[in-house]
Amino acid sequence: MSDETDPLPPPPGGVLWSLSGDIRALLMLPAALTLQVARPAVGAGVDEHSVFRTDPWGRGERSLRSLQLWVYGGPEAAAEGRRLRRLHRTIRGTDTRGRSYHALTPAHYAWVHATGFPVYRHAARYLIRPLSPAQERALYREWLQVGRILGLHDRDMPPTIEEFWPYWQKALAGEVEATPVVRELVATDQPVPAPDRGPWPLRLALRGVWPVLLPPLARFRRFVTIGLMPPDARAAIGLPWTAGQERRLRRMCAVLRCVVPALPARLRYLPRAREARAAWRARARRNG
Repeated sequence: MSDETDPLPPPPGGVLWSLSGDIRALLMLPAALTLQVARPAVGAGVDEHSVFRTDPWGRGERSLRSLQLWVYGGPEAAAEGRRLRRLHRTIRGTDTRGRSYHALTPAHYAWVHATGFPVYRHAARYLIRPLSPAQERALYREWLQVGRILGLHDRDMPPTIEEFWPYWQKALAGEVEATPVVRELVATDQPVPAPDRGPWPLRLALRGVWPVLLPPLARFRRFVTIGLMPPDARAAIGLPWTAGQERRLRRMCAVLRCVVPALPARLRYLPRAREARAAWRARARRNG
């Protein structure tokens, strides 16, 4: 059920609208997810209550759908935020530091939201383009709007970009660590079931070659997870990164910056973003 007071999603044509629907954003998500679970309470909640081990492809698909709704969902955005809060109501326990937690405690829930802004800002420099100071401010304003969609109060989020960075540094200094889930997400030897989404002939083929494909895919996942994480966060968690890896990351991203903009829209943008962009352009033509 919608409400006239529901928060609106970020504006069409904004910075977040441009970033989060691009297929290159898929490479940003592992860094954000790993940074989220570096907070002990969040890591414990995922460790004890998530199906990321038994149903990784389903969980990934649901998470991506949710994220796209926050930005491109129109009136569905706020409904998705309410659904997520209901989903987290029963998630509670004890974290790795022996502290009790509840998933909807504002400090924990706000951290999950907060990680998106620095990851988008950092990864965009590599994969798309560096953001100007004005674009960074716009991105932060739009990310605050996403927080409202998720049910966060303004008092739970740093209200300006200037206030965000002290909050960020304080969290890195005392509230993040290489939790068991972090170590699992960057490991290259964890069992992962073959994909169970898509046309059945493709699923069948992947099942046959999965033992061969999984090791290089796991190494690539680790590479982009650590490489596209902001360096101060990477250091705070204790994730290793070498000069040679940095050079490889820059070369890979340079290729993507050339190739992806040349792709047709049906390949360049995720489905929800592509539909929203087409509808927005159609409205602009009618009103123009």
